[in-house]
Amino acid sequence: MVEVDRQRTLRRLMLIVGLQWLGASLGLPLLPLFLEHRGGTPAVIGIIMSAFFLAGMATQFALGHLVDRFGRRTILLASLLVYAVASMTYLLPVSAPVFILTRMLQGAAAGAIEVASLSAVAALYPEEERGRAVSRIFAAQLFGLAVGPVAGVTVSVGSLGWAYFATGVLCLIATVPARRLALGDPVHDGPLPPLQWTRNVVGALLAASAVGVAVGVYETCWTLLMHAHHATTLQIRLSFTLFSVPWVAFSRLGGWLADHSNRRVIAFVGLANVAFFLSLYPQIHSNVALLWLGSIEAIGSSLSTPSIASLLTQGSSDREFGRRQGLYATANTASLALAALTSGAMFSVSPVLPFTVMALLSLALTVAATTWWRGVPGNVRAPRESSPAS
Repeated sequence: MVEVDRQRTLRRLMLIVGLQWLGASLGLPLLPLFLEHRGGTPAVIGIIMSAFFLAGMATQFALGHLVDRFGRRTILLASLLVYAVASMTYLLPVSAPVFILTRMLQGAAAGAIEVASLSAVAALYPEEERGRAVSRIFAAQLFGLAVGPVAGVTVSVGSLGWAYFATGVLCLIATVPARRLALGDPVHDGPLPPLQWTRNVVGALLAASAVGVAVGVYETCWTLLMHAHHATTLQIRLSFTLFSVPWVAFSRLGGWLADHSNRRVIAFVGLANVAFFLSLYPQIHSNVALLWLGSIEAIGSSLSTPSIASLLTQGSSDREFGRRQGLYATANTASLALAALTSGAMFSVSPVLPFTVMALLSLALTVAATTWWRGVPGNVRAPRESSPAS
């Protein structure tokens, strides 16, 4: 594929991913209150919220297998349609437990969209350019996350069903550019080759788990921590935006570093950065300071994530990309769900406890990942370029 076609395809993938993430985050902060108004008890609401992650964990590897077997565009289109239909069900006059199925469908579809899009980037770009390409997909995800909560300020609990209906419409719109995508799908009639369990794959799965336990704490405890410091609703929403904006701004530099520096070193520094800030937050009692510290953490994460993603697919055949991405997403989602499930109970004992325990676990997983990456080539030969932004 010529360079202009690859860039056009990458831009369309960014548009698709950005629209899906924007829609997904539009009403998410108010979803528990919406479910409460539909008769959901705290236990039922907890099940519904976790169903998204549990469905993703249960299906992502299988969906990665389908991506390798039937093609990336087919799975991407089907997943966008499933996510759209599931999102529109929030307008139905049904009780809260029915939305368990909705969240499960959304979780499985969102996981498939991520697996298909990231495996497509790995197929389209050679290893020495993959860091910069994959950083654009992550930037699109975080752009959607930055815009969604702010755009959702005008959404009330009563109108949340319409917000999710709009999410479905956005996903339907995203199918239009998806139908014209050439995603480098190989034409093979034979069985898939066996998955290679290389050192870089195992290290990447450990890295995914290190990130997942941190995100799990934030899913459950971040709002609780800010609320304990008397944060306003606007400050809580801004914390998501101020984390996402620096990520978007620095993501291209992170991609450039992945292609021009030692990926193993960049990944280790970024993962250690996650563990450090996770342990720091409960020691800070100023909401303004928490907002800006979150922005600083985002910079470190954005610089390292393309390196981890590049290590995952390094040395892979084109019919393995989907399964590798599926394994990565499964490891990340499983650790996230476990951390989210246990952090709430620990927070009730002490606000410091879940952040400290998961920071230590994240650091241990980081060390394990770095150990597995030992001997894996960290530097990939890349064409000379004048600047990171080129």
